[in-house]
Amino acid sequence: MSRIAYVNGRYLPLAYASVNIEDRGYQFSDGVYEVCEVKGGRLIDERRHIERLGRSLSELRIVMPMATESLGVIMREVVRRNRVRWGIVYLQITRGVSRRDHAFPPAGTRPSIVVTARNLDQANAEKLATEGVAVISVPENRWERVDIKSVSLLPNVLAKQTAREHGAREAWFVDKQGFVTEGSSSNAWIVTKNNTVVTRHVDQGILKGITRTVVLDIIAAQGFKLDVRPFTMDEAYQAKEAFITSASQTVMPVIKIDGRPVGNGAPGLLSTALRKDYYRHAEVG
Repeated sequence: MSRIAYVNGRYLPLAYASVNIEDRGYQFSDGVYEVCEVKGGRLIDERRHIERLGRSLSELRIVMPMATESLGVIMREVVRRNRVRWGIVYLQITRGVSRRDHAFPPAGTRPSIVVTARNLDQANAEKLATEGVAVISVPENRWERVDIKSVSLLPNVLAKQTAREHGAREAWFVDKQGFVTEGSSSNAWIVTKNNTVVTRHVDQGILKGITRTVVLDIIAAQGFKLDVRPFTMDEAYQAKEAFITSASQTVMPVIKIDGRPVGNGAPGLLSTALRKDYYRHAEVG
């Protein structure tokens, strides 16, 4: 079955889905995006993703192109047409098509909207969660507005590729002060030897992850100890557990950092419990 994409008001086979070469997303990375998990054909945490999308658009002074309810309808329709049961839906909005100029285009330029969806390998994801994954550290080299979910992701791309070349699934950015900010496509967490969960504050150089928000809810509900602050790579090396969070993998245990085993080198009890409890706290559409 050919995959179907939504592009500016039309549902098209992926082979025929395209945007204008003068779209500002293509020429300037002038746009934002969201990735929403799909489980059992239903969107996970749709409301929170749409709210974050609205904030990102506002920060870039791009007008929301339609009612948020309509965006939700389109996302669900793309999921339905692609028969996605367990996977992701990708939504991207750019400032639109205009003659190349760094300054904003003329008033009235319509934003471009693209929505795609695809299934993920659920069995492989569960295998990874059971075995745990490796991460490496890389120097932080992104712009300061990482709170905006911009399509401009070149540092993230390079970091992710470096991770893959080192046999790791993720790369953690480390700032000039030696503190971990976040992963190239995930939020970063550790669990100390006294079972305290540590993660960086959202006002300190990270994206406010939707999955991160749900995990914080679980931690509060379960009464786990939490310390919201930056942590160093030395703390990560000495941690009892570590894990990463994102929409495409929820809670993923980390068993190795820069080639060093985390804890006993196996997925930790706390991170495994958080993953197991995730959907009891997420909003299922």
